[in-house]
Amino acid sequence: MKKSPTTAPDPTAGSRGMRRASAFLAIRSLKSHRRSWSAVFVAIAAAGALLGAFAMVIGTLLFAHPPVERLGAADAVVAADQQVKYTAKPWGSEPTTVSAYLPERSRLDTSVLAKVRAADGVAKAIPDNTLALEAGSAGTATGRAWSAAELTPYKLTSGHAPTAPDEVVLDTRLTASAGMPPAGTTPADRRTSSTAPLRPGSTVWLQTDGPARPYKVSGLAETTQPGTPSAFFTDRQLSALTGHPTALDAIGVIAEPGVSTDALYDSVRAALPDHSVRVLTGEGRGLAEHLDSAGARSEQLQLLGSIGGTVLMVALLVIATTISQAVHQRSRELALLRAVGATPRQLRSAVGREVTRVSRFAVCAGIAGAVPLGLFLRSLLTTDALPLPAPAAVLVLAPVAAAALVMAAARPVAALAARKATSARPAEAMRTASAPEASAPGKVRSGLGLVLAVAGFAAAGTATVQGGQAAAAAVSASALTLIIAVALLGPSIARVATRVLGAPLRRMSGPSGYLAASALTGHARRLGAALTPIALVVAFICVQLSSGATIDRASEAQAAASVRADIAVSGPPAGIPASVAEAVRNTPGVTAATGSLHSTVVIAHREAGDPALTRYPVQGVTPGHLTSMLDPDVTAGDLGRLTGPDTVAVGKDRAESLGVEPGDTVELRYGDGTKARLHVVATYERALGVGDFLLPHDQLAVHVTAPRDSRVLVAVDSPKAAAAVQAALSPYTGLHLAPATGADVRPTPEPDQKNMLVIGVGVIGGFTVLAVVSTLALITIGRRRELDLLRLVGAGRRQVARMLALETALITTAGLVIGTVVAAVPLMAFGLTAAGTLPYLPPADYAVIALTVTAAAAAGTLIPAVTRRTGTRGRRTRRPAPRSAH
Repeated sequence: MKKSPTTAPDPTAGSRGMRRASAFLAIRSLKSHRRSWSAVFVAIAAAGALLGAFAMVIGTLLFAHPPVERLGAADAVVAADQQVKYTAKPWGSEPTTVSAYLPERSRLDTSVLAKVRAADGVAKAIPDNTLALEAGSAGTATGRAWSAAELTPYKLTSGHAPTAPDEVVLDTRLTASAGMPPAGTTPADRRTSSTAPLRPGSTVWLQTDGPARPYKVSGLAETTQPGTPSAFFTDRQLSALTGHPTALDAIGVIAEPGVSTDALYDSVRAALPDHSVRVLTGEGRGLAEHLDSAGARSEQLQLLGSIGGTVLMVALLVIATTISQAVHQRSRELALLRAVGATPRQLRSAVGREVTRVSRFAVCAGIAGAVPLGLFLRSLLTTDALPLPAPAAVLVLAPVAAAALVMAAARPVAALAARKATSARPAEAMRTASAPEASAPGKVRSGLGLVLAVAGFAAAGTATVQGGQAAAAAVSASALTLIIAVALLGPSIARVATRVLGAPLRRMSGPSGYLAASALTGHARRLGAALTPIALVVAFICVQLSSGATIDRASEAQAAASVRADIAVSGPPAGIPASVAEAVRNTPGVTAATGSLHSTVVIAHREAGDPALTRYPVQGVTPGHLTSMLDPDVTAGDLGRLTGPDTVAVGKDRAESLGVEPGDTVELRYGDGTKARLHVVATYERALGVGDFLLPHDQLAVHVTAPRDSRVLVAVDSPKAAAAVQAALSPYTGLHLAPATGADVRPTPEPDQKNMLVIGVGVIGGFTVLAVVSTLALITIGRRRELDLLRLVGAGRRQVARMLALETALITTAGLVIGTVVAAVPLMAFGLTAAGTLPYLPPADYAVIALTVTAAAAAGTLIPAVTRRTGTRGRRTRRPAPRSAH
C-alpha cells in the first residue's frame, strides 16, 4: 500500500505564534493601563528632549568660531600661539602633553614681518597693533594704525589719512559726543570742542594711557564690518601709544591675484617653521581678534560635558524608576498570565513591546521639544565674541541620536523590571505576586548600594587632601555615587524614615495619621521609589547652588578683611590708565596709592601623577606703603621685600600645594606665556580675597594685553584729601571716587558662568521636579484598589484626603532630609578644600527648593487621587456604599 506524503513542520511557526501572542498582550495591556504608561511617556519624552537639547548645544559649540571683524579683508592672519603646553610622564605610562589657553595676548617679534613678506604668493603683509581708548561719552574704541585700515577694510568718506602725531581718522559710527572734553579742562579747551557732528577739522578728545588729549580729525572712514569702532593714528604715533614698538599683535596677509587660500597658507607656513607662530585662514582668523573665544569654548565644552553626564545619569535613573514602578504595579497581572500558561519569553516580549510602543511616540515628542529647548540653551551661551551657529544637521541629528539612546535604554530596563514576575514557575506565580511586599531590597542591590555609599564618602574624604581639578573631580564623583547609592538603598532608607517619622505621625494626627503611617510602613519599596527623585533633585540643586555661594561668601569676607585703603578710584570697562596712580600718589594729603592690576598666571604641576596646567588669579600692586592699603594677612616672610623684578608673594594654601615657602623659587608662566622663576618673599592667608599671587605692579604690567588698572587704592591722612584726589583726576574721563570696599581688591572673576548655572539648576532641576510629579502620580494611580478599599470599610473622603496629605508631608520631609545629607557630604569636602569654611547656601534659596519640592510632591500625589474616580468611558463611578451592620 502506498503511503501518503506528509508535510514537514514549519520551524518558524512557533516564533510567529509567540510574536502574535506578545503583540496581542501588549496591545490589550496598553489599553488597560493608559494612566500608568502616560507617566512613563512623560518621563521618556522629557528625558529625550533634555538629552537632545544638550546634544544640540554641544554640537553647535563644536562648530562655533569667533567672528572675523577688523581682519575681514585679510586672506590669512599670522599670530602667536595662544596655548601653553606641558609634557610629563604619568606614573607607569607614556609621556602625556596637556595644554591651556593663555588669557593675555602673546605677541610676535617684528622680525616675523619680513619673513612673511618674503613668502611666495604674498602681495602685502600688514602689521596690526591695537589699543583700547576712551572717546568721551561715545564709549570704548579701538586705536589702530592707518596702514591697517586696509585689513578691515575701511574707506575714507571725507578728509585725508593722518600725517601728524596729533591727527586721527575716526569711524563714522563714533557720535558727536566723542568731541566733548573731559571735566576739568580749561574754558579755552571747551570752546575748541564742538558738539556738532564730527567732520574733518573738528577736535576730538581721546584717552589712551594718560589724560585725555585733543586730536584733530583729519578724516572720516566707514566699513561694513561689525565690531568696535576704530580710531586711526599714524603708524609711528600708534607704536608710541602701544608701548611695544618691537612686538606685533598680528600680521594681516593679502594674497597676490590668483593665489588660493590653501596655497597661501602652505607658503606662509613654510616661511615660518617656528611652531609658536600660527597661520590662520577662513573662520579661524577670528581667533587673532578674540583671545578668550577659544578658551571660553573649551571651558564651555568641559562644563557642558560634565553637566551632560549628570543629565544622562539622572535621565536613565528617572526612566528606570518610572518603568520599574509601572511594571511592578502589574505584577499580579503578569503572575496570572504566567499561571495560565504564558511563557517567560512571551511576557518579557509583551512588556518590551509595550515600552517600545510608548517610547516610540514619547521620543517623537522629545525630538519636537528638544529643538526649541536647544535653541533656548544656545541663546544663553552665545556671545558677541563666540556666536553659536545653528547648522541644520545638528538640529536634526542631535535630537535623533538622543532619542535613539533613550529608546535603547528603555527596553532593557523593562525586561529587568519584569524579570521576577516572568521567571517564576506557573504554580508559584500567584503565590509570589500575592505575598506581602518585601521590606528590604535584595542582597545584591543592598550590597551594591552600600559599596557605592562607602565609595561616595571615600571620594569626599579624598577631596579634602587634594586640590585643583583633582579635588573638584573627587567632589563630583562623591555626589554622583551617593545619589546612586540612595536610589539602590531606597527601601531600606524608607523603612528607617517611617520608623523615625511614623510614630509621631500616629500619635499626633489621629486616624488619618495612623492610616498614613501604616500604609508607608507596609510599602517600603513604594516609599523608596517616591523618595529617590525628591532626594535627587534636592541633592543636585543644593550642590550646584552651594558650591558657588560658598566660594563667593568666603571671597567677600576675605576681601573685606583685606582692605585698608580709604578711597578707591574706579573707571570705564577698558580700565584705568597707569598714570592715574602716579597722579594720585603725588596729591597732597595722600599717604599711599597703588594701582590694582589683575591678570592670570599658569602653573604646570601634577595631579595624582598626571600633568596639569592650572590658571590662578594674580594681582599687581605697588610695594611702597602697601600694608596701609592692603592687608592679606601675612603668615610668613615680609611684603616689604616685594620690590625686585623677580619677586612674588604666594597665598598660603597655594604655597603648600606647590611645596614652597619664603626663600624658595616658584616656576610659572605669565598670562602671555612668558616663563619666569620668581623668588617667594612672603605667604599670606587671604588668597580668595586678593588672589593666589601678589606681584610688583610694573613687573606684571609687561605681560598683560593692556596694562590698565581695574582700581586705584588710596590711603589719605584726612577726609578733606578726597577733594584734592578728585581734582587730580579731572584731566581723565570716566573716573569715579568711592569708599574702598572688598569688591575693589577681589580678583577679576572668570567669564560669567551664570548662564551655565541657569542650565544646570533650571533645566536639569526642572526635569527632575517633573520626574518627582510623574513618579508620585504613577504610585498614586497604582493605589486605586487600596484607596477604594479604604472607602469601602468606612473611611470618609476627608480622612482619605488627609491621609494622602500626611503621606506627602512625610515623603517630602524625608526626601528633603536625605537629599540635604547627600549634598552636605561632598559640599563639606568642597568647602574645606576650596574655601577653608563650612558650606553655605542662602536660606532663601533653600526655602525655594523646599517649596518647589513640596508643591511637586503634592501635585503628584493629590491631583491623581482627586481625578482617579473617572472610569474608562469617561463616567464618574460612584463609591460603593458601606454595608449595614444589620
